[in-house]
Amino acid sequence: MSVFVAEISSGQTVGTVACSLLSPAEGHLRGMAVLPNWQGRGIAKQLLDCAETELRRTGCERITLDTTEPLIQATRFYERNGFLRTGKISDFFGMPLIEYAKESAALLG
Repeated sequence: MSVFVAEISSGQTVGTVACSLLSPAEGHLRGMAVLPNWQGRGIAKQLLDCAETELRRTGCERITLDTTEPLIQATRFYERNGFLRTGKISDFFGMPLIEYAKESAALLG
């Protein structure tokens, strides 16, 4: 697993994302978060780009992530960045966990 951290000059962590391979062709994102005061400044996009670059470097053709319905802002961010709902929904402690994926053609863009 690779973990990317966004820090400001004081050393404070303001965002994170982790990624790992599920198989030789599929990667998975987890733990994407940016502190509320730092949202809307491009940090999430930079973190996502780092994770995608790392997964592409390993030959990944598909990236998945899971999110929940209350995270509307996150859902919109992922959709703006090429992720689409796969239709797979699992249970996360009684809350629907919705899978999103980005396929190889979108990874190159």
